[in-house]
Amino acid sequence: MKQIEIDTELYRHIASHTKYIGESASDILRRLLGLNPLAKAAESVPKQKPAAVPKPVTTPPITKVLESVVSTELDAQKGKVGRFLYLLSVLYQCHPDQFDNVLRIRGRNRLYFATCEQELEASGNSTNPKEVPGSGYWVITNSNTSKKQAMLKRAALELGYTKLDAEKLRDLL
Repeated sequence: MKQIEIDTELYRHIASHTKYIGESASDILRRLLGLNPLAKAAESVPKQKPAAVPKPVTTPPITKVLESVVSTELDAQKGKVGRFLYLLSVLYQCHPDQFDNVLRIRGRNRLYFATCEQELEASGNSTNPKEVPGSGYWVITNSNTSKKQAMLKRAALELGYTKLDAEKLRDLL
C-alpha cells in the first residue's frame, strides 16, 4: 500500500467523517469519493492479495456470555484494566474460534489487538500491551475508560452480537 503525506487540516476533515472506531483514512476516502470498498477493489487488481473471508460466527445469546461473567470475579479485578481484560477473556472463552475477528479493530494510527506484544508496541507509544488471559491475544490498555468501553463493544460486534447486546457487555466495564 502506498503512503502519502497530507496536511493537518485535510487529515482532520477526513477523520471527521469516520463512521466507526478503526475505520482507516483509505476506507473513509473511498466512501466519500464513491469508490468500491478495498475488498472489492482488490478483486479487480490481479496482483493484490485477495481479501480475507471472515470466519462464520455462531453467537450464543448474550445471556450465555453474561452468565459466564462471574460477578465476584469481575468485582475482584484490579481497576478498569483488570475488568477490561476479564471481560475480553470471557468473550474469548465463548468464541475461541472466532476471536481473531477482533484483530480488525484498529485506531487511526495504532492497533488495538494483536497476537503478540511486540506488534502492539510497534504500533504506537505507551500502548501498555497486556495479554487477554488464557487467549494468546494481546490488547492495548493505555487508553481511557471510554476507549476501553468502545473497544469492548466493538469486540462484541465483531463476534456477531447485536448493538444492544454489545452495549450490555460494554456497560459491565
